[in-house]
Amino acid sequence: MPSATSSLSSDSSVCSGHRWIVIGDLHDKTAHLADIPGLSDADGIIVTGDLTLNGGIHQARRVLDVLRRHNPVVYAQIGNMDRGEISDWLQAEGWNTHRQIREIAAGTALMGLGGSTFTPFGTPSEFPESRFAEWLEDMWQQARNFRRVVLSTHTPPYDTLCDVIGNGTHVGSTAVRDFLLDAQPAVCLCGHIHESRAVDRLGRTILVNTGAFSMGGYAELRLAGDDLTVTLHVLGE
Repeated sequence: MPSATSSLSSDSSVCSGHRWIVIGDLHDKTAHLADIPGLSDADGIIVTGDLTLNGGIHQARRVLDVLRRHNPVVYAQIGNMDRGEISDWLQAEGWNTHRQIREIAAGTALMGLGGSTFTPFGTPSEFPESRFAEWLEDMWQQARNFRRVVLSTHTPPYDTLCDVIGNGTHVGSTAVRDFLLDAQPAVCLCGHIHESRAVDRLGRTILVNTGAFSMGGYAELRLAGDDLTVTLHVLGE
């Protein structure tokens, strides 16, 4: 059965199969990628969004160049702080996950949802809930044929441990929440809300906000047979 843990040490319940490193909210900061144990030996890197800090293709290329020096397999998508042009560039390079379905292990699909819902800050890639709902439904028509689905969304689902800002307000997406409750994918990887690094559940779906990699947060996603495990880590702890 799928499981998740917030342990900061390596998880040993799945010792073989596929292993992916999950990061988000880099905001142009790549200096500590080399500190992730076993990064070059992983199947690849999944980036949930915010490669840059209000940046375009030039900034995103610098980040991807560093990522791919550590591991050549990178699947990434825009966050709200990335300009929309980055999504087209990622697509042309074959790295994009926003509105895409990719098979990351036999029978396991990765579906991606980049950008965020509207914020008070007017960041470059913000979308209405109705657009998120439409995109999720379109992708699900393909992904539902897989035995297991991993959703990578920059914006966390609303009213969970993964979407709480400093004053206690929930600011996640209602469209993402509704989708998860209806479709029940195996896991939802998210970011965006830096202070809400957490593991939670919605029904059978594991929710994991990795926290900002610019602050050392990342996760490991392990797949082996019917087992799925996600483990949170922080560099230096």
